[in-house]
Amino acid sequence: MPGRLPKYVSEAFLPHPPQIMGVAVSGGSDSMALLHLLSEFCKVQNIELRAVTVNHGLRKEAADEAATVERHCNQIGVQHDTLVWQDWSGKGNLQQAARDARYSKMADWARENEITTIAVGHTVDDQAETVLMRIARRAGVDGLSGMQHRSVRDGIVWVRPLLRTRRKTLQAYLEAHDIEWIDDPSNEDERFDRIKARKALEVLSDLGIDADALSEVAEHLSEARRALEWQAFLAAKQCTSINSGAVVLDETILRLQPDEIQRRLIVKAVSWVSGSDHGPRRNAVATVRAALSKGQAGTLDGCHIRRIAARLWVFREYEAVRHMVTHTDALWDGRWRLIPSAPAAHGPDLRVRALGQDGLEQCPDWRATGRPHVVLLSTPSIWSGDTLISAPLAGFGQNWQAELEDGPDTLFAALLSH
Repeated sequence: MPGRLPKYVSEAFLPHPPQIMGVAVSGGSDSMALLHLLSEFCKVQNIELRAVTVNHGLRKEAADEAATVERHCNQIGVQHDTLVWQDWSGKGNLQQAARDARYSKMADWARENEITTIAVGHTVDDQAETVLMRIARRAGVDGLSGMQHRSVRDGIVWVRPLLRTRRKTLQAYLEAHDIEWIDDPSNEDERFDRIKARKALEVLSDLGIDADALSEVAEHLSEARRALEWQAFLAAKQCTSINSGAVVLDETILRLQPDEIQRRLIVKAVSWVSGSDHGPRRNAVATVRAALSKGQAGTLDGCHIRRIAARLWVFREYEAVRHMVTHTDALWDGRWRLIPSAPAAHGPDLRVRALGQDGLEQCPDWRATGRPHVVLLSTPSIWSGDTLISAPLAGFGQNWQAELEDGPDTLFAALLSH
């Protein structure tokens, strides 16, 4: 019912709303309804609201539609920006590429404008289509739990206040308030998987498999997902430690856990080390776990997984970082900072790169650190040309320290987040 919509918005953000909020607006009925609901909510709560539209450049009408959204935002007093995507190579899955680009561009826009939260207009209908597509991909509990009401991606909090609402309810709200919206013709293009899923739901509804049913199933699986995440968190507290940026798992304790908890711990360890927002695929994880059971090693998402002294070490693969070079005052590999004992130690000729075999051979005391040889190869070190200046994690400090940008607590936090 349209009367519940303001309540859904309030519940999504109260009691601790952000001071400034972004809203993604395409011009369709879902996002236009969200724009107006948020505009009213933000006025009452004294929140600054900023709207953003991504023009994917895939239809000649897209620029005019973005301009229409901008004019409408100006009329209701909401500042609006249009972002343009022109980077598609023409290969691969267009909808997936456009979706990834949309999130990435909006996240960059948010950071530039000191926005930490963006609201998006996904509905029950979107949730049902997502679940149906993920069934086709043989998804597990996480995938079939669908889109979450609140999630973090690219460092931005994404909130879906209308995830309990049908699209037809939003259209009724817009009609009642004389608000027009734009119908995207691609919503009828059956070349796209989402549109195929939408059409399939029309057929499945005769069996009771409709948008409301699939959305309810997703909610049930979300509860199961949260229970699994909590169990994985408790297991991690028992068997996980951090050493030189690697995640170290006590294999004896790990093997006492159910198979799904073991898998989750490995996935989160790999994601934490690699810095990837998306964990490795289930089949790839299964392949590595099978190799580990035979005493072999494996790689996932630029990480190496190896059994060393009854422990599983998940660490950065040397090949993934061998060509990464930064200045000493920059973040290396997205996670390491090199800290000198005196600020003046930063020099224009100094560079940070992976230690590698050549560097390790110049560290006579590396064995005293207790860190495995293969782990140290991908740790950060400071060079002046071909001369090693410092390798803090390999016992060759020379007045420098290597510190992780995100501490161990972020690994445990990741086990409880979506």
